[in-house]
Order: sequence, then C-alpha cells, then structure tokens
Amino acid sequence: MTRSLPYRSVALLLVGLAAAVAVTLPGRPPAVAADEKSPKDAKAPDPAAVERTRATVRLLDNLHKGYVIEITNTYVKAKEQAPAATVLKKVFAFMEKNGDGTGRLIDATGSPLRDTNVAKTEFEKKAVEAIKGGKPYIDEVATKDGKPVLRAATVVPAVMDACLNCHPNVKKNDVLGALVYELPIR
Repeated sequence: MTRSLPYRSVALLLVGLAAAVAVTLPGRPPAVAADEKSPKDAKAPDPAAVERTRATVRLLDNLHKGYVIEITNTYVKAKEQAPAATVLKKVFAFMEKNGDGTGRLIDATGSPLRDTNVAKTEFEKKAVEAIKGGKPYIDEVATKDGKPVLRAATVVPAVMDACLNCHPNVKKNDVLGALVYELPIR
C-alpha cells in the first residue's frame, strides 16, 4: 500500500525511525565533546577495539550514503511516493552489497502489509515475541558459513502520526515490528 506522503513527512519518519533505534540499543556510552581531554593517567584504547570502531564508522558511513542515494532516487529524482520502509529495504540491499551484513524489516502486528515482512527464521520469531513482550532489543551470537555473526533485533514503534498513514489500525507508540540485523563479528 503506497500513500502520498509529503517529503518532509518521509524525512521525519526516517529521522524518527533512526532515533527510535538509537535509543533502544543497549550499552551506548554518553557522547563526549570532541575537544574534551581524557585524563593523563587513562590507558590507551585497545588497538583491536579501535579497529572495530573504525569498522563501525565505515558501516555507518555506507548506510548514511545509502540513505542519501535511495532517498534521492525515490523522492527527488524519480518523484515516487513510496513508504519510507521501501527506502529502508533498498538501503538494506545496499548494505548487503557492500559486505556490511544484512537487515530486514519484519512485522510484529500479526497483519503484515506484505508477506515478505513475516518473521521467517527462528531468531526472527523469537525476536518478535520478545519485542511484543516489551523488550526493545534482543541479540544472539551465531555462525553463518562457518563465520561468527551477531544477530540483533530492535523494536520499530509507530513514532509519529505519519506512521498511521500506512498502518491505520495502530496508535502512536504501538509496536509495528522489528529491524533485524545480521552482522559479521570481526
């Protein structure tokens, strides 16, 4: 189902979705100002941790560039009127193409807009139940093709009134679904 959404609504929806995901991730340290000095007696960070952080920066950079490309292609260049979730799926494909793992948007309402949004794997099914039970985040360490991966799922609530354009049977702040990630552990 595609409904006409003004460009600002789409942008706000994407920002709201990103904010909802950001606040639900556990263990996020508070931001530190760039000009703030660390104590002289502080240990240097572990080089492996620095490399993992650099990998995270590359991942975030690719994702944000993917959003810019797909939003431009969808709403500016093509002048389409597609739901923001359609752009999200395109960015997940961009992420997978760049070797940054995979992502899926899955339904938690029991009435998915598309059959492809149904939880398929055991992890996805477990994640939907946990999220419907009030958990904003769930993860597991597993292997895929003999390599370690982290599977994680975060809650996707209806964060703004624009969400109700495509999901008329929910109220603001109701759980719509989950974002499911599978990222290589490096």
